[in-house]
Amino acid sequence: MEQSIFAGKTLMITGGTGSFGNAVLNRFLKTDIGEIRVFSRDEKKQDDMRHEFQAKMPEVAEKIKFYIGDVRDLASVKNAMHGVDYIFHAAALKQVPSCEFFPMEAVKTNVIGTDNVLTAAIDEGVKTVICLSTDKAAYPVNAMGTSKAMMEKVIVAKSRTVDPNKTKICCTRYGNVMCSRGSVIPLWIDQIRQGKPITVTDPTMTRFIMSLDEAVDLVLFAFEHGTSGDILVQKAPACTIETQAQAVIELFDKEKKSEIKVIGIRHGEKMYETLLTNEECANAIDMGNFYRVPCDKRGLNYDKYFKDGDTERNTLTEFNSHNTELLDVAQVKEKLLSLAYIREELSKDEK
Repeated sequence: MEQSIFAGKTLMITGGTGSFGNAVLNRFLKTDIGEIRVFSRDEKKQDDMRHEFQAKMPEVAEKIKFYIGDVRDLASVKNAMHGVDYIFHAAALKQVPSCEFFPMEAVKTNVIGTDNVLTAAIDEGVKTVICLSTDKAAYPVNAMGTSKAMMEKVIVAKSRTVDPNKTKICCTRYGNVMCSRGSVIPLWIDQIRQGKPITVTDPTMTRFIMSLDEAVDLVLFAFEHGTSGDILVQKAPACTIETQAQAVIELFDKEKKSEIKVIGIRHGEKMYETLLTNEECANAIDMGNFYRVPCDKRGLNYDKYFKDGDTERNTLTEFNSHNTELLDVAQVKEKLLSLAYIREELSKDEK
């Protein structure tokens, strides 16, 4: 990717202290980008991040600017947006069980928060906004997925009313990011170290898996190749939860003593996830490693469609974690070993 698109530009990351924000900073700080604004509501995480990057990349750490605010508050979002060229919108409530218990909180952050970010971006003339969604938004069954599905609708609807030459708005949708904050692999590693059984919801459940770097790649792909209103999806592989657990045990438990304890599906979970719905497959465009779902540009006058008709349809049907490539234990181990987090954790065990 040509970094020169970002030369001297200002990038804002909402929810920037999270796993995704950290991955973007690691990737971009040493390039010719002008400034990266980390926008979030937790001053402790911002302070920790400031110290970490000052220690890790002292020569470029001054490119990071921290803004305290909340996407739920339009004024605080606008306040951070003066002079911003591009936005990666990653702020979200993303834990399925907590959204299940507090669905209105998910609505405030994921739906209204996204609307606020887009409203402010359009007002401030931000050139490109890439929003991060989730496979849970396709055929949603839980509050988190439902709020993200509404978020996608807000993104697509907003893209119809704004000049794409002034502000391009795209959405990326991806599956589970391995070792991101609050995800299951760090929990399993802790359980193994404490000699406890590792807890698995349902061994046959399947999930898409990707690394944080792949999540950043998808956002950059959308940034470069997306058209306003698009939802872009990476063709990710998947595996069963049991396969993933087995891979973690083989890496972290040299004695192979860890038991797997099945605890049952939690509030609002599915047996498998969907990245493209059957309906979206009808007009999804295959772009190699990615699918592009273009915005439906029809207006509310349906008359002409009944008269003219549109019978073209793709052969692809629903793309889900059951019918994608399923990885075995060896392949999952290989994918895990490509992650810096896993290598660091393994090196702790060797000391």
